[in-house]
Amino acid sequence: MAAPLASFALVVGLLTLTPGVDTALILRTAALGQRRRAWGVVLGIQTGTMIWGTASAAGLSVLLTASRLAYETLRWAGVCYLLWMGVQLFRDRHREPAAEDAPSATGQGNGGGLWAGWRRGTVTNLLNPKVGVFYVAVLPPFIPAGQPHLPAGVLLTSVHVLEGTLWSAVLIGFAHTLRTWLRRPAARRLLDRVTGTAVLGFGVKLALTD
Repeated sequence: MAAPLASFALVVGLLTLTPGVDTALILRTAALGQRRRAWGVVLGIQTGTMIWGTASAAGLSVLLTASRLAYETLRWAGVCYLLWMGVQLFRDRHREPAAEDAPSATGQGNGGGLWAGWRRGTVTNLLNPKVGVFYVAVLPPFIPAGQPHLPAGVLLTSVHVLEGTLWSAVLIGFAHTLRTWLRRPAARRLLDRVTGTAVLGFGVKLALTD
């Protein structure tokens, strides 16, 4: 498995570095000082990646390429979710940057913290049919003949998860340096508008892509 692992790591490494809606969400959340929630987003995205990879290794995500109805249903669910999220960013009331990380009387972060971030990251990833199609097309060729399909697929997916987590740590560290500047209401509004525009753009792109 050494050679396939190295080759797959290179392919998904390039994919990880390509900016997308995941990158926008992580940067926006971390830049507002919501580090716990940002890590929740990261864990949610990687949860979705592991689910897609496991499903592909098990043969389940082949349905996306075999069934036009299954793909279109998931695609339009993803479009609606991205458009809704983009609109919400434009309508955000701009709470204090650390509000969602501040402990409440119950010891839990306001606004959901880690859990809310995990939920958003997972839903965003799972409602992107391109991730499923990517794994259907790319994962099987990297599994050597004679290797158990499911364990090998999970191992390869774990490489993607590891690279994605490491890159996300870099993004969170970079975004955290902007925290002081983003305490200004005008700066937070600008960040939400930029992120909202990016998310809406990804939603429109997904709607127009066959």
